[in-house]
Amino acid sequence: MTTGWNPHPPQSGRPPAEHLPELDVPPPGRQRRWTVLLRFLLLLPQFIVTALLGIAAFFVTVVGWFAALFTGRLPAGIADFLGGYLAYETRVTTSAMLLVDHYPPFSFDGQGHPARIELRPGELNRLAVLFRIVLMIPAAIVTSLLQYGLAAVSWVFWLITLVLGRMPVPVFGAVAAVVRFRMRYQAYVMMLTSAYPKRLFGDGPPAGQPLTPGPAQAPAAPSAPAAPSATRPLLLGTPAKVLVVLMLVLGLLGTGVSQTVQLRQERWDSGAAAAAAAAVRGAATAPIRTS
Repeated sequence: MTTGWNPHPPQSGRPPAEHLPELDVPPPGRQRRWTVLLRFLLLLPQFIVTALLGIAAFFVTVVGWFAALFTGRLPAGIADFLGGYLAYETRVTTSAMLLVDHYPPFSFDGQGHPARIELRPGELNRLAVLFRIVLMIPAAIVTSLLQYGLAAVSWVFWLITLVLGRMPVPVFGAVAAVVRFRMRYQAYVMMLTSAYPKRLFGDGPPAGQPLTPGPAQAPAAPSAPAAPSATRPLLLGTPAKVLVVLMLVLGLLGTGVSQTVQLRQERWDSGAAAAAAAAVRGAATAPIRTS
């Protein structure tokens, strides 16, 4: 599927239908401090648009699920819309998470934006489509924990980037790993790929083979210069992997605290309701004195 550039040919030995969605983001560079300071305020219109498009994408996904269940693949029109939405939403996310200092355009094609994704919708296993909601539960849990954890430390990353004027490499790698895993999870849910989301901790060389740069890192022709990709392959050092683990732990702790607070609130509400009901009953049955 076109996502702002021509799709790359399938890798040798990997069926097109099993292609794992890819994220291309240039290496971390200097960022304008004023855009870092006001990033969320500047992106507020984008958040509104993505929220509205997300509602439409939900209903389109439901329609696509029925179509894929009977035909074994998404109809072209549905795949184009969902792929365009995912590309647009990912560009907004990369900007919000300070991976790029480039305002995303209000369009699906995203011409000129450095953050891009690659999708290759293909044949789908009907049985996997039927049980998609069940199959996606483990990835949904991991994605939820990552989002909780990233939300907990994002203000620290924001402050570091604001002070330094750039995002440190370990922080960039950890955030890019979370954004890429989330994008792959969304692609799986939308049936834009049959490949289950994986490689949270970065990429490694195939068994017995040296690691070679991905297509996005290959030298470009002089007539068509292109920025190199820092996420294809995504190679995480130990500090970046530690940050990913930290976000998972914080997400787990945050979820536990949230559940505990909710449980206590429910108990408090039920106790208060019972006390109020008892007071009402007592008032109703109390003897009336007359003088």
